[in-house]
Amino acid sequence: MPRSKRSKLVSLTKVSKKTREHKNALLAEVQQNAEKWKYCWLFEVGAMRNAHLKTVRNLWKDSARIFFGRGAVMAKALGATVEEEHRMGLHKLAQQIKGQVGLLFTDSEPQEVTQWFDDFKQADYARAGNIATRTVILPAGPVMRAHSDPPEPFPHNEDPQLRKLGLTTTMKRGVPTLESPHRVCDKGRALTSEQAQLLKLIGEKMVVFRIGLLARWDAASGEVVQVEDKEGGCKEIELEEEEEMSE
Repeated sequence: MPRSKRSKLVSLTKVSKKTREHKNALLAEVQQNAEKWKYCWLFEVGAMRNAHLKTVRNLWKDSARIFFGRGAVMAKALGATVEEEHRMGLHKLAQQIKGQVGLLFTDSEPQEVTQWFDDFKQADYARAGNIATRTVILPAGPVMRAHSDPPEPFPHNEDPQLRKLGLTTTMKRGVPTLESPHRVCDKGRALTSEQAQLLKLIGEKMVVFRIGLLARWDAASGEVVQVEDKEGGCKEIELEEEEEMSE
């Protein structure tokens, strides 16, 4: 029998070497950017969504450099003590690198940056454990996708998945159909994984993803200024009915 292409031996020494080289490259790149830009912002992200962070990267690609993840490496690059800091004052920023945080290097003035991030919000689907911000009840009749315009029914091949998520459907003219209303979730109660998945299928968004700015380092003065988040440091906030956002 031919050997599976998936059956590959990977040398652990090679993996370690590659990881070490990658860390060193990242460390050097952070330090190079610390020398290049006027400001370095520390930001945090709650309930990480890669797609939204990618959007931020794309929108700032011509006027900033963003690093996210590998907090220990970023802190080491900046220098966590006065003796180790790469540039004056950076140790004050490095000491705050904890959890899901990132660095934004830019020449854009502080007012512009804070205003942009205050305005940047992306509606998203709730996950298991999030609190439902409203009660959702599917009416009797064809099960519809709310996010399509105009709304359209689910195809017949998705009926097994709808049933797996708790819907009691019957097939009518090839369309999954409810004989009676189905309560998907109740406002104020934590969502189960099945409820969260069903809400995503029907297109109901209940949270807003955002990034919170924590602090700003000024290359000219070496000062680090803490940023007061207007929304209380909340990165993923509940999306009320009157605040629903389109993508």
